[in-house]
Amino acid sequence: AEALLRLGHLPGPRPVPVPAAPAPVPPPPPDVALAPLEGLVGLESVKAAAREIYALHAVSRLRRAVGLRAEATALHMVFRGPPGTGKTTVARAFGEALRRMGALERGHLVEVERGDLVGEYVGHTARRTREAVERALGGVLFVDEAYALARGGEKDFGREAVDTLVRQMEEHRHRLVVILAGYGEEMDALLAMNPGLASRIPIRLDFPDFSPAELVAIARAMYRDRGYVLSPAADARLPHLLARGLAEMGEGRGNARAVRNLVERSLRRHALRVLSTARAPDFALLATVLPEDIAGDGHGGRLSIPP
Repeated sequence: AEALLRLGHLPGPRPVPVPAAPAPVPPPPPDVALAPLEGLVGLESVKAAAREIYALHAVSRLRRAVGLRAEATALHMVFRGPPGTGKTTVARAFGEALRRMGALERGHLVEVERGDLVGEYVGHTARRTREAVERALGGVLFVDEAYALARGGEKDFGREAVDTLVRQMEEHRHRLVVILAGYGEEMDALLAMNPGLASRIPIRLDFPDFSPAELVAIARAMYRDRGYVLSPAADARLPHLLARGLAEMGEGRGNARAVRNLVERSLRRHALRVLSTARAPDFALLATVLPEDIAGDGHGGRLSIPP
């Protein structure tokens, strides 16, 4: 047999086929992955940070596909800024963007505050904090007014919540993004309280007040999302009416929450005008916001429910 094999009359052992290396899975295009964030008004520094995260994650996938080392990095964040500057909205958008790019399994948002984490006796706080983390695995744990965890002195259970959170952030750093949010100085005090916490948060973003032009754009988007149309006169006068409305409500400028309150107030006035009109409501009447709805002029007539 060996002689026949040497003479070529018997087949030799068949070569074992080597499977081809899998083609690298292309990352989703940035306009798809980052659409939840890019569609927000303003917040350019936030969007720039999101583009960096997208680029790092996309290149890491490509590196792994060709056999290069690519370790997943923690994406925990601190959001610093006053209320109404978009922190919760951005946290939710970040979760969805990270899900789209494959960095998080679910991308859902679990929002908590001090009262949801801090218990009433020793050990209770650690359990509640772990439970919150478990609900957020695969997504984002958003701790609003997180600086409140630093209040109460050395024996306060808030410190236990922070210590537990630090351990959970490290243990689940590849399946969880923790975002701590609050005023700037107070957040600095929280990070100083626990060096381990500060060292585990590589991304820190500031949320400034919105500019007047951005507030107008936010108002227009809110009307559009609710299915209303501004009349040409209302749209042209919106910057002036918005400034007047915010002054009447006594809320700080640059605050998107105040804009939301003003929009919702104008929709109540619009509803009052619709029910006060003598003519039967039609599509245009039900959908169109007029300047007097925003400014609050009139609408003192009798109400009637149309048949």
